[in-house]
Amino acid sequence: MFHRNALLVLALALGTGAAAQAPARIRVDQYALPNGLKVQLVEDHSSQVVAVDLWYDVGARNEVRGRTGFAHLFEHMMFQGSAHLKKTEHSNLIERAGGQDNASTQYDITYYWEVLPSNRLNLALWLEAERMRSLAVTSENLKNQIETVKEERRLRVDNPPYGKAIWEGTLQAFDSVRCFSYGHSLIGSMNDLEAAKVEDVQAFFRQYYAPNNVTLTVVGDFQAAEAKRLIADYFGPIARQPAPPSVACEQPFNSGALRTRLTDAKATLPAVLLLYRVPPTSHADAPALDLLATILGQGESSRLNRVLARETKAALATQALMNPFGPRRGPGMLFALGIANQGVAIDSVEKLLAVEVERVATEGVTEAEVTKAKNQFRATKVNERQQAFAFAEAVQYAALYLGSPDAVNTDLDRYLRVTAADLKRVAATYLRRENSLTITVVPEAK
Repeated sequence: MFHRNALLVLALALGTGAAAQAPARIRVDQYALPNGLKVQLVEDHSSQVVAVDLWYDVGARNEVRGRTGFAHLFEHMMFQGSAHLKKTEHSNLIERAGGQDNASTQYDITYYWEVLPSNRLNLALWLEAERMRSLAVTSENLKNQIETVKEERRLRVDNPPYGKAIWEGTLQAFDSVRCFSYGHSLIGSMNDLEAAKVEDVQAFFRQYYAPNNVTLTVVGDFQAAEAKRLIADYFGPIARQPAPPSVACEQPFNSGALRTRLTDAKATLPAVLLLYRVPPTSHADAPALDLLATILGQGESSRLNRVLARETKAALATQALMNPFGPRRGPGMLFALGIANQGVAIDSVEKLLAVEVERVATEGVTEAEVTKAKNQFRATKVNERQQAFAFAEAVQYAALYLGSPDAVNTDLDRYLRVTAADLKRVAATYLRRENSLTITVVPEAK
């Protein structure tokens, strides 16, 4: 969606000229139903496609000790049928209408979406309201979806090399008592899921899958009056539930350097991961940290790839990422990863990684590096306006993490204001040894 002239898109991506750097402002029509359902509508009639995107305010951060994995479990449970739908029929109906759908779980949210021809908007809205109203939370569905989660864990965590280090080793950076919300696994404990009773899961659904705990965003080719009528008809009768409990996280920064060593049966080469705690996504320093991750470890010309992989050949591969498991309303992470080349001691890779990270704090970055990182982000913001779903996600992100859906029009400005001095400052503030966790991964001895 939001098609633009190809030359204009190119100009926006390259940043040629002040006027071209700012995409056109988009109006978001926002309101709420009496039952608390928040709605955000963005009309665009350039193509006959519409995206329906629901963000439930529930993720791993809402789980409690002994009951982990429920948020991710429901990502799967929501496709198991309801009062008027058989198992998997939700996706089958979307596919037969010429659309697609999916879902995902992060620490802060669980979201569900459909993209389909705009004349079938009613189908997507009815399907989402149907499973919100009457999901089939049964013992049979619970059992088979626990098995599905186990398989996903094997696919994402247990079998890929370095998977456990990234998915679970990084959790050690967060206090498991004072900040349990971000100090436990996103996928959850298999023991907790095995011990769950259907009554526990039903209670979780009633508490979090309620209209007053979700934001519905619709983007694309529709008429607002008709969309509002459908939303009121389908979602309006669903009862509001008591507000879920608030989430607490007291995570100290600069509390001392941590180290851990993991043995990985799937890895053939050792690796090292340097992780640093960073503030929430809404924090004023977040854009600078995001750009810093790009400069350090995104792409062929990034500092880590240039020095460790190309020049010294100490590393087979490098990468730096900011919040790999999604944005956060609580403390997040920035990490740098280096996989040692054949015959290179992992201590050498760790030293080179640390030197490059510390160099930013002491020497800063170049204006050219800042410009390139900003251009990459600008291109991302332009591209997200080319698809209905991508822009629906951008509106949802702005509302939840930046305080207002209208911030979708100003998010780019936060990044364009960042200076080289800001990058040096945030590196010195957050990328410190006393604020770090070092994870060394070694292959299992054969």
